Amino acid sequence: MISIEVLTGILFVCVIAAFALGAPVGLALGGIAMGIGYATWGEALFNVIPTTLEDTYFSFILLAIPLYIYMGQLLTRSGIGDAMFNASQMLIGRVRGSLAISVIVVCSMIGAMVGIIGAGIMTSGSIALKPMLDRGYDKRLALGVIMAGGGLGILIPPSIPMIMFASSTQNSVGRMFIGALIPALITIVLLIAYVVISCKLNPQRAPLDVAPDNPPTTKEKFLTARDGLLSLLLIIAVLGSIIMGIATPTESGAIGVVGAMILAILFKRFKPRMVQKAGMQAALLVSVAMWIIFGASVFSNFHLLMGVQSMVAGFTQDLGWPPIVVIMMFQVIMLLLGFIIDEFIIVLMCAPIFTPIAVSLGYDPIWFGILMILNIEIAVQTPPYGFALFYLKGIAPPGITMLDIYKSITPFVLIKLLVLIIVMLMPELVTWLPNKLMS
Repeated sequence: MISIEVLTGILFVCVIAAFALGAPVGLALGGIAMGIGYATWGEALFNVIPTTLEDTYFSFILLAIPLYIYMGQLLTRSGIGDAMFNASQMLIGRVRGSLAISVIVVCSMIGAMVGIIGAGIMTSGSIALKPMLDRGYDKRLALGVIMAGGGLGILIPPSIPMIMFASSTQNSVGRMFIGALIPALITIVLLIAYVVISCKLNPQRAPLDVAPDNPPTTKEKFLTARDGLLSLLLIIAVLGSIIMGIATPTESGAIGVVGAMILAILFKRFKPRMVQKAGMQAALLVSVAMWIIFGASVFSNFHLLMGVQSMVAGFTQDLGWPPIVVIMMFQVIMLLLGFIIDEFIIVLMCAPIFTPIAVSLGYDPIWFGILMILNIEIAVQTPPYGFALFYLKGIAPPGITMLDIYKSITPFVLIKLLVLIIVMLMPELVTWLPNKLMS
């Protein structure tokens, strides 16, 4: 019988090799687990498949994923991005760096609607990158705020990785959503403060907008404010229905889809072609996500059944480290994993192993889950191999190099790392609001 230590080493070497060869993520993880499992367990391993299939595809919590993705696709095609962007610009006014500030706020909202990092960055970039470059903004500032804002999508509810964490650890999605609000707000405030201070110290980074020859009329201002408010109200309705106990996270996803269609009608973008394209793109994203979830779940379940949780728990006990140092070790492991794999797989591989150990050390599972989300957000944007960097490169103009992207994201990654440390040292920032609202 192979020891769990040797088995873990074999599994991860095979996974890294499969990713290096470009194998599909879900099939690689599931196939590796099945192949090694059959070699060690024999035919008994196949009993894992039906239980994993049932947990993956018949979970009421995971039903929220296609609803939120479909809502995001409808919203990105209904003009909500333009509406929020225009309203934000009108609210901020002619301030140096106002466009970059608007990008952080609006892109974080758009990222939250899409619910996953890659789609959030690409959607945000397609809306905001060109206007900033056209107005003479420093390209590193423009790239950095889009990456920072779009990446915040998994920290601002509704977030697909949060749903997956709650499902894999049997925790409350609603508490996860509410617990993320204060860390998200702190992150947004710090990012905006960086933009304001850096533009004040170096005015060349963000030229002051020239006043338009024809200022908007009162009616135009009213319409801009109305459209922005309606867009914001939809996000509030989705999250508020959960906080108030009116709907479950899955039901709130359905509320979001209906609300997105109503907004599309109000913005005069509702057309059968638009709905069809949104549905096809959502179906594509959902199918990819579900294959990844299934493959990663097979891999994770096999690894758990082989005793990896006991191995990690025993290892941490043998070290004799203080509990907070063990939590830091978990953060480092997830940060390194983020260099080579995406947010879905990190959650599914690490949450079932690390969360019970964190709870046994006396920590709140919701707090640990938010730490994981903060960590993943940093990991997938960290040079040189964070995969989100290549999403941004894919939508950047031809003159933008990977070195430009690396330099652009560095200060924003450091800010998010600071937030991670603050939340790690002050768990009440996560636990206070859920305990207050959902006690």
